[in-house]
Amino acid sequence: MKITILMSIAVFITLGCSLRSQIENTVKIGEQEWMVKNLNVSKFRNGDIIPEAKSREDWKKAGNENQPAWCYYDNDPVNEANYGKLYNWYAVSDPRGITPEGWHVPSDDEWQILIDYLGGEKVAGGKMKESVSKLWKHPNKGATNQFGLTVFGGGVRYIEGKFNDLDDDAYFWSSTEYDATHAWYRILGYSFSNVYKYYYDKRYGFSVRCIKD
Repeated sequence: MKITILMSIAVFITLGCSLRSQIENTVKIGEQEWMVKNLNVSKFRNGDIIPEAKSREDWKKAGNENQPAWCYYDNDPVNEANYGKLYNWYAVSDPRGITPEGWHVPSDDEWQILIDYLGGEKVAGGKMKESVSKLWKHPNKGATNQFGLTVFGGGVRYIEGKFNDLDDDAYFWSSTEYDATHAWYRILGYSFSNVYKYYYDKRYGFSVRCIKD
């Protein structure tokens, strides 16, 4: 019993330190405040566990049943430090809240405010991308990381469970629906300085960046 309690306390402290570290690493851009790392939580705000999809079958099942899920890129925890986790949109939109208290997943309009502040979609991607390490493929066009947002190419997980585009592209969910099965997102890439807006199936796995309430 004593060992179990100590282990529970250790897990709680570890999760708390991880969450605190994420919240403390932020940057003010215009009137907005953003986290400088991708979201990396495995529990909802109320403490409920967000299911991890460790296999293709797990990922497909969660999406087809409109259930929340997360994964590491390639299901490999080594990718957590740089890229955080990938989430389907059902995790993003879950009413239990995927973000820490005082934060939320940006709406499509809030993404647009950021992009406009950075000079528009043709150049904003470069100003958002990390520019020093080799975690982006060459040429990492236009990358300056001007305001310290430090975006890496975290890749994507497809509906059927396949992974793609690590260090090629960064996909970020918005909280805004397009329709019953699709939601808006933004994409940055190594070969362009733009930020593009599209809508995709909610069963895809994308990164999440948080914005302060």
